[in-house]
Amino acid sequence: MDVGIRIKKYREKQNISQYELAEKIFVSRQTISNWENNKSYLDIKSLMLLSNIFKVSLDDFMKGDIEEIRKIIDKEKVKKFNVMSYIFLVEMLVLTISAYPLFKLDGYIGISIWLLFCIITFGTATIIEKFKKSNDIQTYKEIIAFIDGKQLTYEETQQEIGKRIYQKILLAFSVGIIALIINVVIICIYK
Repeated sequence: MDVGIRIKKYREKQNISQYELAEKIFVSRQTISNWENNKSYLDIKSLMLLSNIFKVSLDDFMKGDIEEIRKIIDKEKVKKFNVMSYIFLVEMLVLTISAYPLFKLDGYIGISIWLLFCIITFGTATIIEKFKKSNDIQTYKEIIAFIDGKQLTYEETQQEIGKRIYQKILLAFSVGIIALIINVVIICIYK
C-alpha cells in the first residue's frame, strides 16, 4: 500500500518532521516512521487527522489503497465460499453413501443418524444460500465470475437473472439423479 509514501511526501512538502507530525496527531514518532515504511497501518481517526493536516480529501489521501483493501476482502470472501462449498460436497457424499447402510441398522438408530446428517447438510446449504444471496450470485456463471474476482456486465447479469429458475430446477433434478444412482450402486454392492 502506498499510503506510507504519501504520508512522507505530504509531510516533507509541508516541511514537518516526523516528531512534529506525531505531536499534531497524538502518536509517537516511531508510529509515524512505521506508517511511512509500511510496517503498520493507520486507524481511521489518524487518517482523518492526517487528511486535515495535509489539506487533502480522504479519498485523495487513500487513492489506490481502498481498491487494494477491497481486493483483499473479496479474496477472503472467495476463500470462504470455496471452503463452504467443499464442506457441503463432502456432507452430500456422506449423506448419500450412508443412507442404505444406516437404514439397514436395527431400530431407529440408523434412521436417526441419517436424519442428523440431513440436518447438518441442510444447515450448510442454508449458509451457502445466504452467502450467495448477500453477494448476489445464483447461477453457475455468476459463481464462476465471483470465484475469479470478476463482475458480469449489466447485460450478462440480466441474462443470468433470467436463467436462475431453470438452473435451480436442473440442479435439483441432477442432484436427485446422482443420489439415486449412488444409492442403487450401494444397494447392489450390499446384496
